[in-house]
Amino acid sequence: MIRIVLTALALTCASSFAHAQSCTVQATDKKLAGAAKTSFLTKCEKDAGASCDKQAADKKLAGAAKASFTKKCVSDATSG
Repeated sequence: MIRIVLTALALTCASSFAHAQSCTVQATDKKLAGAAKTSFLTKCEKDAGASCDKQAADKKLAGAAKASFTKKCVSDATSG
């Protein structure tokens, strides 16, 4: 039981840290513009998608629940 709680806590902390700043905020903080900004945002969105897919799998989501969770997760991570 303790192992499950610790794992859940670790995942929550990791996901909160990873999405503490949205992709657009990070790009602005780095003063990116033009092609560099576009490239950064593309990679950031791809990374967010992978992270959100992993979180959905960890929560054992499937079908519409997984799609909905992933869409919101990626949206939260990429918009600022």
